[in-house]
Amino acid sequence: MRVTFVSAILVFLLISCSQAPAETIAPTTIIVETPTSEEDPYLEARRQLLEEIKAMGIEDEDVLGAMGSVPRHKFVPSEYLDQAYANHPLPIGYGQTISQPYIVAWMTELLDLQPSDKVLEIGTGSGYQAAVLAEIGDVEVYTIEIVPELAIAAENRLNELGYINVHIKQGDGYYGWPEYAPFDAIIVTAAPDHLPAPLVEQLTEDGRLVIPIGPPGWVQTLWKFVEEEGELKGYNLGGVQFVPFTGPGAEQPQIELIPTP
Repeated sequence: MRVTFVSAILVFLLISCSQAPAETIAPTTIIVETPTSEEDPYLEARRQLLEEIKAMGIEDEDVLGAMGSVPRHKFVPSEYLDQAYANHPLPIGYGQTISQPYIVAWMTELLDLQPSDKVLEIGTGSGYQAAVLAEIGDVEVYTIEIVPELAIAAENRLNELGYINVHIKQGDGYYGWPEYAPFDAIIVTAAPDHLPAPLVEQLTEDGRLVIPIGPPGWVQTLWKFVEEEGELKGYNLGGVQFVPFTGPGAEQPQIELIPTP
């Protein structure tokens, strides 16, 4: 497949999240229940966070609504509860983190989700990004985590919170989830050093793929790839920093990238 590149805005932000998983856990469908203000002492903190990310440029009302609905304090370790709505990443164990809220909102906005879209997430981590995706319209979420302990904890957490249409698999996300492909959108929350060919192959026509690419331990580049008339176009969104993509799949040969002349 021929890939072209179109430059966009340079943005420097720290980020995180874990990556993909190895045994398969059967898809699990659950029911949504959004907390009320009486039950949620963090409601005001979440509102303040929304104002902050709006000021940083997030405009999509569906994304803002999702960010305002998801109880981030349920996704962070107890020792970090006082920072649950701070606009920065937090450790979740196993060398992974829960992403900065602004980055979660920005990457979600970049996916241009439409009602009934099917979304693949690589790097479930705590489950926070999956929960945000699941709050948008009738979106169906498939998410893969490579660390078994994180996959189990995320599934239990999302189950407990009652999120609908979230399907979790423990395995190597490099290969995507071909049984449920194609996907309208794919989001990757860990950084490989090249674009994984299996993920490209699992996009629908007009599909969108948002992914950081670059060497571990360095600033990477956030890309948005879009299928347009049979051609994959890449938009460079600038510098970011993610945890590295892990697993055997990351050692596979690189897909050929042909820059715009």
